[in-house]
Amino acid sequence: MRTLDLIAKKRDGGEHTDDELRLLVNGCTRGDIPDYQMSAWLMAVVWRGLSEHETFALTAAMAASGDTLDLSSIPGTPVDKHSTGGVGDKTSLAVVPILASAGVPVAKMSGRGLGHTGGTLDKLESIPGTRVHLTVEEILHQVRTVGACVCAQTDNLVPADRKLYALRDATATVESRPLIAASVMSKKLACGAPVIVLDVKVGGGAFMKTLEQARALAGLMIGIGQAQGRRVAAVLSDMNAPLGRAVGNRLEVLEVVRLLYEPSQADPRLLSLVRHLSAVAFTLSGKTATLNEGAALAERQLDSGAAHEKWCQIIEAQGGDARAGLKTGPVQWPVQATRDGDLSGIHAEAIGVGAMRLGAGRATKEDQIDPAAGIILEKTVGDRIRAGETLATLYCREEALAREVAPAVRDAFRVSEQPLEATPLIYDTLGLEP
Repeated sequence: MRTLDLIAKKRDGGEHTDDELRLLVNGCTRGDIPDYQMSAWLMAVVWRGLSEHETFALTAAMAASGDTLDLSSIPGTPVDKHSTGGVGDKTSLAVVPILASAGVPVAKMSGRGLGHTGGTLDKLESIPGTRVHLTVEEILHQVRTVGACVCAQTDNLVPADRKLYALRDATATVESRPLIAASVMSKKLACGAPVIVLDVKVGGGAFMKTLEQARALAGLMIGIGQAQGRRVAAVLSDMNAPLGRAVGNRLEVLEVVRLLYEPSQADPRLLSLVRHLSAVAFTLSGKTATLNEGAALAERQLDSGAAHEKWCQIIEAQGGDARAGLKTGPVQWPVQATRDGDLSGIHAEAIGVGAMRLGAGRATKEDQIDPAAGIILEKTVGDRIRAGETLATLYCREEALAREVAPAVRDAFRVSEQPLEATPLIYDTLGLEP
């Protein structure tokens, strides 16, 4: 069957066979199918959708499009962790050393930020000297000797996803549930971990704006993993407001280091989610029998300093100086409240866009990042606000840029006369049922 026939079949609502999906994936990967035809097929998928079986088959074909990581030589039960992305979401940087410090190995491949969401690799690279491009041999050696690594996807790991995602990004076909699920899970399957923990973000700063959408995406990803023999759980967590106080690469690293070094001083919501994600990973991997036991183990690793020490080992193994002082943007510009009231909300996407404009993110993949730029939230939801108080501090290189961005950041803070009920941090955890 020709590619043209497959495009027409999906356009008309037909269901692809496994062979047809393999043909599309392999043709795209090799460059045999032109970009304009794959783009047309992707748009047909957005319009018509994919069945569960089609989504499972597409994911399997994508995972098999390149190399896979064999973790069978790693002692213990390796875990992988993924977040669907958000503003101030630095949980992976904290969860990985917590797990590794307790003897649960982690081989995590991460991505870069685009638009208003941050990328784990950009955060790591804000630590001078830190390498994120590791060979397969280096990844396996570091996980065996240190217990964990956080690195970039190797060049030949799921090359189909790299090509398809670039097309989706350029053709307004990113926000398709089956395509999101296939993109995420193809990489997780290829990375080889038998246990996968997903953090699916819900709200204004996330791809999934509603709990119903997030639940459906999480269920689909769990099903894909289970069909391939993996143990998968998904946490549905709030992204209506930024997570933690820091937004921006080096600022977020500093917040993580403080959480690991002095957890009693950490932002309570960030600490709570880190503890819960760690507990899910401990339980799913068999390290603990219950979530309560997992949470207690995570707390012990933090309080004892073991998690912070493991963080230092991971960074130093990848060439960074974990104990060096990290410089922030030279301009520190306060954004002040204009009236009294209760802080009833912080628009996550607006804060993310503000940080991007200051230099902390990319509007396009070619943009350069300023690792020291970003925003510190000085107030959080529920605080009583007085006119003239500082809501946030902007970090960047030029005062003119701070002046330009400040009004939009101020508008992201919703100050009302009456306090509103806070949204839950964790809506649900799926996949841990016996």
